[in-house]
Amino acid sequence: MVKIRLQRVGKKKQPSYRVVVADSEAPRDGAFIEIIGHYNPLTDPASVVIDEEKALKWLRQGAQPTETVAGLLKKLGISEKVKS
Repeated sequence: MVKIRLQRVGKKKQPSYRVVVADSEAPRDGAFIEIIGHYNPLTDPASVVIDEEKALKWLRQGAQPTETVAGLLKKLGISEKVKS
């Protein structure tokens, strides 16, 4: 199964994340299919940038977002566009 999930990047104690499309069996920081955005929880407010077209393409093809990514997609209003 293909998942949309976070991949940790950044230094020790300073995490930032890529939003990637990856096979569900690949390791967290391992191989991925495509980068669709990034997320930095350390900024105030947290910065989230996700390419809407790429996210919609993968969601329509059946990719399942993790809980965290689903929350980010909902916050950006992308998840509502898939249903319509």
